Amino acid sequence: MEPKTHLRADPRLCGSVLALGEGTARVSLDAAGSMAVDARGLVHGGFVFGVADYAAMLAVNDPNVVLGAAETRFLRPVRVGDRIIASAQTLDAKGRKREVRVEAAVKSEKVFEGTFTCFVLERHVLEGVGSK
Repeated sequence: MEPKTHLRADPRLCGSVLALGEGTARVSLDAAGSMAVDARGLVHGGFVFGVADYAAMLAVNDPNVVLGAAETRFLRPVRVGDRIIASAQTLDAKGRKREVRVEAAVKSEKVFEGTFTCFVLERHVLEGVGSK
């Protein structure tokens, strides 16, 4: 299966697709030095959330998917040099709404978990929105 969404996502920031199936996705992100928030190599949580979000979008895999809400927990810190693997699975689909469960791990340790509420829109979210 080929990605239909987020086609220009930068793999250095969002991760690389490892697997893509009907309602599922696995994405890998290598935590780079530029993601650190301190001299000890602690990676900013936004990058962990970002790879999880990307996996959720790919699990839905529609060109017009957007994130509506997320209920998440950060379970362990991520360090520079870690490889984060985010696995997403669509749990429920009702109309345009999708509930996607995402877990992210470094090696065998879970570092993040969450439920993402995604919406499949009729057209691109920016269509008809004026630019500034």
